[in-house]
Amino acid sequence: MKRILLMVLRNLWFVPYGWFKLCYTAVHVEKYTEEERYQVLKMIDRRANIGGRITIDAYGVENIPKQDGFMFFPNHQGLYDVLAIIEVCPRPFSVVMKKEVANVPFLKQVFACMKAISLDRNDLRQGLQVIKQVAEEVKKGRNYLIFAEGTRSRKGNQLLDFKGGSFKSAVKAQCPIVPVALIDSYKSFDTNSIKKLTVQVHFLEPIPYEEYQGMKTTEIAAMVKGRIEDTIRQYEGNTVEA
Repeated sequence: MKRILLMVLRNLWFVPYGWFKLCYTAVHVEKYTEEERYQVLKMIDRRANIGGRITIDAYGVENIPKQDGFMFFPNHQGLYDVLAIIEVCPRPFSVVMKKEVANVPFLKQVFACMKAISLDRNDLRQGLQVIKQVAEEVKKGRNYLIFAEGTRSRKGNQLLDFKGGSFKSAVKAQCPIVPVALIDSYKSFDTNSIKKLTVQVHFLEPIPYEEYQGMKTTEIAAMVKGRIEDTIRQYEGNTVEA
């Protein structure tokens, strides 16, 4: 967590305003449009990244669907993952988060601004409700992000198995699936390093519903995981840390 302290120390002049703006927006989400809330997050995220000596290299931004109502499925490396994507993604999105991180300071306010949905992985009934809620919101034009591994891999750029159940909302919504490959995101918050760092975010070509229609969710999970792994193998090592 040394990098979080660095972010604060190098933004002392900005922290009071940024923290007030974030907290106020999080408490009064209904006063702002989704785009307005997202721009607040991008502003704060950008300042934090500059202070934390983190650069985000984005690839494939043109692959993000022009029409809202799609779902991101990235690999999950650490607490920084969502912030890395916010920095470079021009389109607002929400997330399904595990309840264990719902009260982590700063992330709590970020997720509130995104109107994120908390998931209790031990409550099957609540899980089914989340699947239905996400599908309905995506059909109405909201964009969502789900970590199909279910938890941080804790293996650097290596992936855990993608869970088929994570794709049920996409199937119900019949929406495009956008695989996202994260490289070296774990080095931001999940190590004690404060060296200059480049994190890669790769937005892969969207998978339209027609391509995965009729597939089992476990097959969809394996397909998405495979595409992300192929990208990581191709680009891993093209980062800067000094």
